[in-house]
Amino acid sequence: MNKKESITAILGVSLLVVLFVCHINLSANLRFNFELIHSLATTPKPDIFKRLAPRSNTSGRNPINSTRLPSSTSTKIRCTRSHKYYDFCFIDSPTVLDPTTSTLFVMDSTGPTLVEKIKPYPRKHENSTMSGIKELTLTSGPPGPKCQVQHNAPAIVFSAGGYTGNFFHDFNDGFIPLYIIVNSILYDQDPVLVISKARDWWLQRYSDLLQVFSEHPIINLDNDTATHCFRSATVGLISHGFLNINPKLLKTPKTLPHFHAILGKAFGQTAQRFYRQRHHNERPRIVLISRTVGVGRAILNQEEAMEVADRIGFEVIVYEPSSRTDLHVAYDLLSNSHAVVGVHGAALTHLLFMRPGTVFMQIVPLGTNWLAKVCYENPARAMGLEYIDYRITAEESSLVETYGKDDIVVKNPAAKIGPNWSMEIMKIYLKEQNVRLDLDRFSWFLKAAYDKAKKFMDKEG
Repeated sequence: MNKKESITAILGVSLLVVLFVCHINLSANLRFNFELIHSLATTPKPDIFKRLAPRSNTSGRNPINSTRLPSSTSTKIRCTRSHKYYDFCFIDSPTVLDPTTSTLFVMDSTGPTLVEKIKPYPRKHENSTMSGIKELTLTSGPPGPKCQVQHNAPAIVFSAGGYTGNFFHDFNDGFIPLYIIVNSILYDQDPVLVISKARDWWLQRYSDLLQVFSEHPIINLDNDTATHCFRSATVGLISHGFLNINPKLLKTPKTLPHFHAILGKAFGQTAQRFYRQRHHNERPRIVLISRTVGVGRAILNQEEAMEVADRIGFEVIVYEPSSRTDLHVAYDLLSNSHAVVGVHGAALTHLLFMRPGTVFMQIVPLGTNWLAKVCYENPARAMGLEYIDYRITAEESSLVETYGKDDIVVKNPAAKIGPNWSMEIMKIYLKEQNVRLDLDRFSWFLKAAYDKAKKFMDKEG
């Protein structure tokens, strides 16, 4: 194995660790270039989207260079399989969907038959996860069934299965990749969402956010029996990394703060504004995201930590989210607060609800430094938050009581973890470990957070 292959292998293993734990219808004015999608799976280039262009310039911007594909049947279905974590297919032609067979047929096709199969969920490296994802067939022949429902719009087909239900994965594997598609491949279009594993509780929880992406009724691939026709179809989602949006890969430069704005459109318009009403700009508000003892990474002296925050000058609110939490209320709380603190975990994905400029403090348990950085520190900084990193000492970890301070688990977590993240390692550092904060040490970090939060509150309210 040469040096380049070795580096690629190491990066692949490293990304697999994080993914495990953290859990194109171009319209009449758009052409698809397969090289674009292939390049998304490799090293991003600053001008990468110059390969996808409107036929006319109506925005006042300089026209983007385009590369047109031949109009033969062989170009009507295109897929990329080169990315480690997702597959992506595009039908550049009118297509009919038969939900009963999970098949998309190219309409009025001529030439040789082309068949592609795809599971539209961005974790193809996890066999156990992908075993539960419905496979779709894309084919240019034989002719498909007659159209029963006509949509003058493109379709986006994806799965809400896998880790859906975990707050981090709902956004990392779902809504942010969907936002990327809508703002790149299907820019300035109103697609129809075709979703498998669209369970009732998920549709209800995220109904307002789904309506931001599409004004059309959602097609549930699991229980719809009518055939549907679309101008084209995009099958699968594209990811730019963990809770990440790369503006260089979009039709217009969008970033995480832009994504925050659509969350406000979804969850901030109908909220009761309870937290905004009760706040009188006297003390900056800090939200402590709480974890239940027994699930791991709980703050064992949470009450005492809250008292310290109160003495420093914060208005303290404890927030313990669950799958039943009303996201309008959650958005109201987080977007009207000035600081958030919590231990590394999926609930910290709520940073997407925070206003740029507010303070985000992540408490980092032993053995989670790298995970904390790539899952939440990097997105927090991309959001424009004032990030504070509180890495606990060995004495603040409950693992000292279990293993002793001289055990490799406590003394050298990096050596214990090694090159592979196993179930044993996950159990130790994510399930068994709780945190007992050194309140004197923690207070210094809270004071720094208070100064930043107070400054933001005085300026922004």
